[in-house]
Amino acid sequence: MRHGEVHNPEGVLYGRMSGYHLSDLGRRMAQRVADVIGDRDITHLRSSPLERARETAQPLATARDLEVVEDERVIESTNVFQGEPFGAGARTLLKPTTWRHLWNPFKPSWGEPYADIVERMGAAIEDARVAAEGHEAVVVSHQLPIWTMRLHVEDRSFLHDPRKRQCTLCSLTTLHFEGDRITKVTYSEPAGDLIPARDKGAPFSAGGASEERRP
Repeated sequence: MRHGEVHNPEGVLYGRMSGYHLSDLGRRMAQRVADVIGDRDITHLRSSPLERARETAQPLATARDLEVVEDERVIESTNVFQGEPFGAGARTLLKPTTWRHLWNPFKPSWGEPYADIVERMGAAIEDARVAAEGHEAVVVSHQLPIWTMRLHVEDRSFLHDPRKRQCTLCSLTTLHFEGDRITKVTYSEPAGDLIPARDKGAPFSAGGASEERRP
């Protein structure tokens, strides 16, 4: 599960910075997800330690009477542009001083290697699967880690256009297991109707309809 909308009037790439909380709309999104899946057989809930993720997890924790396990392994990815403006009209990537970080989109050269993201996310997901064996688990994380893990599971290239990530605010990217083997990936947007049009696309990141994909 990706976190909900964040209060970020300056439009900065907040990455792993502390102090960024859900907006009022973000809290509505988180409650919507809890309302939609709160009656499912969810027995384990873990979250990135960042405020926006923990606040997104809380309505579901309340609905299921679960403790939220904080897990550093599902935190946002690192990014050299953290703290820089990336809102409407921002020209951060047009500055020649930033170009030295953009030479390798396959790694990527501006942040945490995709392979490292997959390793830590995969380990956390496996621990969640074991903790909820025979039931369901929810992991609240961030767009790039979730999308990178999906690309890995579906055996797709990590090279992608950030604006085309299928991982909107408070969306659910679900890994289905048989034993310890992932058999399919499904995607849904319980709070999709609440997402402002401006946020339908994804900005350069640190880091509706349901769709099914098979690895």
